[in-house]
Amino acid sequence: MMRPPPPERTQKTGRARFGGERAAVLVPRRHLSGPVPWVIAIMIALVVIAAAGGLALGNLAKTARGELSGAVTVQIIEANSALREEQAVIAAQLLAQDPAVESLRTVPQAELDELLEPWLGTAEAGNPVPIPALIDVQLRRAASEAEIARLQSLLKRGAPAARVDAQSHWLQPVYSALSAMQYLALTMIALLLLTSVAAVWLAARSSFANHRDTVEIVHLLGGTDKQIARIFQRSVAIDAMLGGIVGLALGAAASWLIARQFSGLESGMVSAGSLAPVDWFVIALIPLLGVGIAMLTARITVTSALRRML
Repeated sequence: MMRPPPPERTQKTGRARFGGERAAVLVPRRHLSGPVPWVIAIMIALVVIAAAGGLALGNLAKTARGELSGAVTVQIIEANSALREEQAVIAAQLLAQDPAVESLRTVPQAELDELLEPWLGTAEAGNPVPIPALIDVQLRRAASEAEIARLQSLLKRGAPAARVDAQSHWLQPVYSALSAMQYLALTMIALLLLTSVAAVWLAARSSFANHRDTVEIVHLLGGTDKQIARIFQRSVAIDAMLGGIVGLALGAAASWLIARQFSGLESGMVSAGSLAPVDWFVIALIPLLGVGIAMLTARITVTSALRRML
């Protein structure tokens, strides 16, 4: 009596799951040959650049706010140089005794002359404009409006020409500009993702139309909508993954080159906007997000087409 063949040699019948090589046979495509992978690569590269810029701006704003939250500048606005120096000494003494003051520094007159030289000329040339004396103060807490008013009242007794300003107030327009640029980066990312969705949708519809006869045969053989959708989904996922890798490499290289150009400025404020390791980790997740969106778009597109066909 002959024994039946082993299970692995038995012929598979019924509703077999379409996947792997069977899916590749059903939807024969050469990867990176069509426009979809390259479109996705370009979109991912632009998203990476926009995300890197947005994250860098966020780091810059966060660092600037943290460093300047308790920074205060005291100006002694007095035309008479002798009275100006006298009130500057008194103001420094009053501030040094205040428990809210962590540290202070009276800016030397030579340093002020050097800073203003490009606009007012050298001090030897006889500058007719009186330059206020400056005192940089670092508070132990945030420089709120109430704190500024208290310091102003404190200095009024011995230095009536003193004016207290929070450095963060001076940079408020800069903070607003940074926030606007961050929103612009988010808008660009959203538009690029929508463009990628549209490209995948058109590609999935075109591929489904080209293999419509094959899909009908698969339906007659017992293939389900989920199995058919998985076939197209797998093909789009491979294209999106290849395009995402290329786009990530291009976007990361462009972001690195731009960062090197800005680092050449040797500015402390610019260096504060560098990308941290966690930022690069977030950027590395962008291709995975692109693949997920592409797979979901392909599945929805094919499933909708199957429902209309039936």
